[in-house]
Amino acid sequence: MGRLKSMPSRLGALPSRVKAMPKVADRFYQSPEWRAYRDQHRQWTKARQGGVWCCVCGSTHRLILDHREERKDGGADLPAFDKMDWYCTAHHNAKTAEARARRARGGR
Repeated sequence: MGRLKSMPSRLGALPSRVKAMPKVADRFYQSPEWRAYRDQHRQWTKARQGGVWCCVCGSTHRLILDHREERKDGGADLPAFDKMDWYCTAHHNAKTAEARARRARGGR
């Protein structure tokens, strides 16, 4: 009697029936208060370390100022300067995805 060969799954080829929610920018990040805070933080960082770069990889391109404790997790809107970090886009997206996954797991 011959061996049964495993059949490849066809489920991976099915299209998703649930569409991703469109990204909606938080209005807070368009506010004059946030823009002024970000500019002040950039000047503070330049004075403190001589420039502004990603705290993970050192890149100086497309930097985003990010809360260490996310606003959705109870962080302040405009915390002390030492409670914020600059990230390049790639590392900011990774950090945000990790925080989102942590919230989805119930904070673990």
